[in-house]
Amino acid sequence: VQLQASGGGLVQAGGSLRLSCAASGRTFSGYAMGWFRQAAGKEREFVGEITWNSGRTYYADSVKGRFTISRDNAKNTVYLQMNTLKPEDTAVYYCAVSPLPTRNYIYWGQGTQVTVSS
Repeated sequence: VQLQASGGGLVQAGGSLRLSCAASGRTFSGYAMGWFRQAAGKEREFVGEITWNSGRTYYADSVKGRFTISRDNAKNTVYLQMNTLKPEDTAVYYCAVSPLPTRNYIYWGQGTQVTVSS
């Protein structure tokens, strides 16, 4: 399995970015695709996830209402739309895959840097 995250960059507070995670190497039916982030000097934290079959989403409280995860089955790609960005959203963002019903994220992408300036 390969996961390729992209779309990071520098944005001002209040702005938006959309991250993409292109997945390959298997079918993802029965899997969840998650987004995580890790700020400098901090532990990695869960951002949100989407189940591949149902499209059901779940978000961390810190991003709920600002971030939206979606998927394109035909392209095997998951998106993280980030709106109303805050400086505290600055981090390296990673996408990952977990077989359901566990939340054992076993495949990880390389990460993409998001920097939000105040």
